[in-house]
Amino acid sequence: MNSNATPLPPVIAIDGPSASGKGTVAALVARELGFHYLDSGAIYRVTAHAAQQAGVALDDEPELARLAHRIEPRFDGVEIYLDGAAVGDVVRTEEAGRAASRIAALPALRAALLERQRALRQPPGLVTDGRDMGSVVFPDATLKIFLTATAEERAQRRYKQLIEKGFDASLAALLQDLRERDARDAARSAAPLRQTADAALLDTTNLTIQQAVAQVLRWYRETTATL
Repeated sequence: MNSNATPLPPVIAIDGPSASGKGTVAALVARELGFHYLDSGAIYRVTAHAAQQAGVALDDEPELARLAHRIEPRFDGVEIYLDGAAVGDVVRTEEAGRAASRIAALPALRAALLERQRALRQPPGLVTDGRDMGSVVFPDATLKIFLTATAEERAQRRYKQLIEKGFDASLAALLQDLRERDARDAARSAAPLRQTADAALLDTTNLTIQQAVAQVLRWYRETTATL
């Protein structure tokens, strides 16, 4: 090993099921540390949106992989752009989430997006959330966290978010959708959702966002203090 090689920037990888709060926690941790932030789910949502705009079927794995290489989404804070147009509101709908979950099960597409995600590992560091950030995309992450909550609590959170944004929502339908998405994400052959052996478990069912952020920061500081 070359001892003079420049160390890679640190990564905090936060994985977990849909609506667990990992995106909010990750973004706030990144802001606190002055790190870059990667919402990996947004990459799949943008790709699914681009496919629908181009008339590509969501089960056409080869064409989806080619599409993923062609598109150039741009992430600016919480806003997302595709071909110069802001698409953040469109790709954060429940429909977009379901489409993203479908295409995320396709190995060729995941491979096409892998290097795009790894390229975002830049100084001073990166906080990222998703389903396979610690297990596949950044297996050497400085800190790995599996952030979760009960399905009922996650459905309540998603329901509140949608109502506050003025969308119609059914709590029962959201709960069913989350359970189906959990099962699909855990059962897929390509990078299934799972807690790795070296990931710390953070159950946020009874925690506020601020408490969850404080715990992640505490773990990170403890981890880096020993390096």
